[in-house]
Amino acid sequence: MEIYANRLDRAYHLYQAEYEQAALSVLRSGQYVLGTELRHFEEEFAAYLGGGECVGLASGLDALWISFRLLGIGKGDEVIVQGNTYIASVMGITINGATPVFAEPDMHYAMNTAALEPLLTPRTKAVLVTHLYGMMTKMQPIVDFCRKHGLYLVEDCAQAHGCTDEGKAAGTFGDIGCFSFYPTKNLGAFGDGGAVWVASKELAEKFRVFRNYGSEKKYHNRVQGANSRLDELQAALLRVKLRHLDALNAEKQRIAARYLKEINHPLVRLPLTALGTNNVWHQFVIGCKQRDALAAYLKERGIGTEIHYPIAPHLAEAYRYLNIEKGSLPKTEALVEQVLSLPSYIGLTAEEQSVVICAINDFSLEKDI
Repeated sequence: MEIYANRLDRAYHLYQAEYEQAALSVLRSGQYVLGTELRHFEEEFAAYLGGGECVGLASGLDALWISFRLLGIGKGDEVIVQGNTYIASVMGITINGATPVFAEPDMHYAMNTAALEPLLTPRTKAVLVTHLYGMMTKMQPIVDFCRKHGLYLVEDCAQAHGCTDEGKAAGTFGDIGCFSFYPTKNLGAFGDGGAVWVASKELAEKFRVFRNYGSEKKYHNRVQGANSRLDELQAALLRVKLRHLDALNAEKQRIAARYLKEINHPLVRLPLTALGTNNVWHQFVIGCKQRDALAAYLKERGIGTEIHYPIAPHLAEAYRYLNIEKGSLPKTEALVEQVLSLPSYIGLTAEEQSVVICAINDFSLEKDI
């Protein structure tokens, strides 16, 4: 039996008829950009998040960098961001010329709020929180910190569609919530896509103008904007998946619950969730100091795994100019060497999951290295 690290076909087949009907409707409509499907999706996703405004964009990265651009954050400014995030979070800051200041993670893979105060400088303008792996960050301490110091709060919710903290949706705690709809996400499209959530109609209008070449009326360009529009086809397909998102998240939660209950190995550290959070388990990520040996052992048995992520952003070649030395973020760097994502996708069968669990529980350094 071969078990993939991830696969998308089984989730597609669950609602195949609905997806194909939605796609065909768009193709026949002759309306492909900035049409009714996008408007309806924006309204429906905002409602799903509890109100406010949603603006569809071309990608999650666009959601991030355009957010900081419209907040006026650029050269000479600093943004605090957790060190163990995906590099796109950091690119959202640096594309605008601002400087990322890295905070260490806590035991939940989330931003360590105790680390924020020492990172504060007169140049700090915002905090960027990532709800990593579909595990919700406890937000109130970060909200309080930002209010105390007059900072913007941006949430990277690329992996957190449906996450909540004390019943409040990820993406709605701060000034802007940034979402990706890359196909592997819990609310994934069939290509690239993204969106922002904002409470303010005024800020939402700024995003709508900026995403369309800075134009609110054809050929009348108010600002130097971008071409960043969630197209009609992706919006229509996302509307289908949004109707089923709670059921899809529930399946991921069932998979995670079984892993948490049945994996029992002294070398394997299971993920810890924060009290009061609802987590949607975009990835199920374990920790193991013998990670590479474990991954090789599982591969030999036909079990695919992934590393999210093998290089910490502060050590990436792209950010060599920041001059942050290896060892500067010991907790982040330790996670990079230990994290391993197990198969956890829609349609993973009970039999397949049993194979994964048994293999992990049987892992032995003595016989397998």
